Amino acid sequence: MAARFKKHRSVPSRTGLPGRFRTAALALALTGTLAACGGADGQVTQPVVGGFVGEVAADEPRAALVARDILAKGGNAADAAAALGLALSVSLPSRASLGGGGACLAWRPGESGGQAFVFVPQGASQSDAASDRPASVPMLARGLFLMQMRYGSVDFADLVVPARNMASHGVPVGGLLASDLAAVQSSLLADDKARAVFGNENGHVLGVDDVMVQSRLAGSLERLRIAGVGDLYTGALAQTFVEGAQGAGGGLSGKDLRADVPVAEPPLTVHANGVDISFLPPPADGGVGMAASFLANGRGGDRVVAAWRARQSGKGSSVSVADAQSLLNSGSLSAGGALPALPASTSFVVTDRQGETVACALSMNNLFGTGRIAGSTGIVLGASPAQRPQPLLAAAIAHQGTTQFRAAAAASGQNVAADTAAIALQAALAGVRPQVTNGNGRANFVSCPGGLPSDSGRCFGWTDPRGAGLAVGSVSVAH
Repeated sequence: MAARFKKHRSVPSRTGLPGRFRTAALALALTGTLAACGGADGQVTQPVVGGFVGEVAADEPRAALVARDILAKGGNAADAAAALGLALSVSLPSRASLGGGGACLAWRPGESGGQAFVFVPQGASQSDAASDRPASVPMLARGLFLMQMRYGSVDFADLVVPARNMASHGVPVGGLLASDLAAVQSSLLADDKARAVFGNENGHVLGVDDVMVQSRLAGSLERLRIAGVGDLYTGALAQTFVEGAQGAGGGLSGKDLRADVPVAEPPLTVHANGVDISFLPPPADGGVGMAASFLANGRGGDRVVAAWRARQSGKGSSVSVADAQSLLNSGSLSAGGALPALPASTSFVVTDRQGETVACALSMNNLFGTGRIAGSTGIVLGASPAQRPQPLLAAAIAHQGTTQFRAAAAASGQNVAADTAAIALQAALAGVRPQVTNGNGRANFVSCPGGLPSDSGRCFGWTDPRGAGLAVGSVSVAH
């Protein structure tokens, strides 16, 4: 049965985005010139393709099901990953609000290393004395848009619909969100707008299975669907967001929203055990730690990152992916001191039936970011990196040359995220479910021991059973 998505013309496959192509891609992500022309109804959530549609593994079950349904409707991995990330902004705003950011790695058969899209949360360009809780620039929508524009197959507007419907109709609070709410309840309940979303009539935060309705966030998502992602950065929604952020003590300006754009970079690469592995590159330096930990059998990734950050201190935006690749090539992965306590994050992996794969790690730079909402937009503000250390964003994709997908893994877990992701990738390559026991690390992976697209029958997804996530793949269709 044919999918009901409105297709757009795919961007030609390249191993990087140099020169004119990168400029055009970033300009498109900035202005949002892809027209929003999908239907307003949530029909994308009805599966129409049975059997193996791919695999999804994520920390939040409802967002994972959104991605599975996109695959079942004929969307590819990039389409499903974008919809998943947007859904997380509704169902897991403690770690993945539109006000935060992250990084994604994408690969498809025919490419050597794939592409990394880095959209880590950025702070205001100038300090504001009136900002009692400095916020980060909202990078999530822009980063997902650029990734999906490069690798996706449908109109981005269609992928906003599931998240919008979840926010409008309400979504039951999952286990991970309930835990996060309990951890910071006093701060959330102290803010009127946050209390209206995350509190109940008894003066407590919402608990597991309580229904969370976010009408104002639904309005912002609908604006993104109709006017395009660029409206959050240069349009009417941007103005409303800035006013709300300043009113909430975030200190952001319209200039900040216009200036900060996602970066498309070649991934870090390692050849090991007969496969090529692509890792997230700096400034998402959890990829450096994950690669080092993978080569050291799941140990010491955080200390390698500590040493890397110490060497990069003072370089600002001049941090070089080539420097990180040279470090990996040299094998001189020296360890530094301990990292400070790092912010929380979340991760997911999506693979489609053809082997295209996206692995992402997202963060708010703090649980619920600043703990405040940007006025009438309903968007939870991320925390400025000037106030918090950068999280370890760790993800990788392993492939057999340019033809076969083998495995992908990503993880959260504050300081142990890189090690956790490395252990998960080792298990995924071996086609086994790992015994992950390192503290609060939580991993998601997809494994195809026989390769994909050639042997989908052996593929499976996995999420840490200690968490509240979901791994899901095949779809049954009633006839």
